Amino acid sequence: MFDTKIAIVLRNDLAAWQELNVTAFLTSGIVAQYPEIIGEPYRDAAGHVYNRLSIQPMVVLTADRENMRSIHRRSLERAITTSLYVEEMFATGHDGANREVFGHFSPDDAKVVGIAMRAEKKIVDKITRGARLHP
Repeated sequence: MFDTKIAIVLRNDLAAWQELNVTAFLTSGIVAQYPEIIGEPYRDAAGHVYNRLSIQPMVVLTADRENMRSIHRRSLERAITTSLYVEEMFATGHDGANREVFGHFSPDDAKVVGIAMRAEKKIVDKITRGARLHP
């Protein structure tokens, strides 16, 4: 049904709260980049209106540190704009601090704990090679 694929890859050594936090942040980046993936508001039988949700499914994967580095590198090589979360962002408390700490690292030394992307299915599959479905 979709020519594209949305994948979120989490490092496999995160605590449950970290996985949820990183997934939420990375998803917001995908939605900001591709607002057209948001559908119409939901309405229940009583007429209450709820937030609009993504029309496209998202797959959540997991990978070890080395594979996260490879996935990050492959996304850069293919010029895919991604959402990226580095380990040091767990110690910050707001967007400005996140941006500041993020800017201290290059692809060579970033401790990537999460990456999300939306691109053509074949490209996403090649980039995320080695990652497994999150349990």
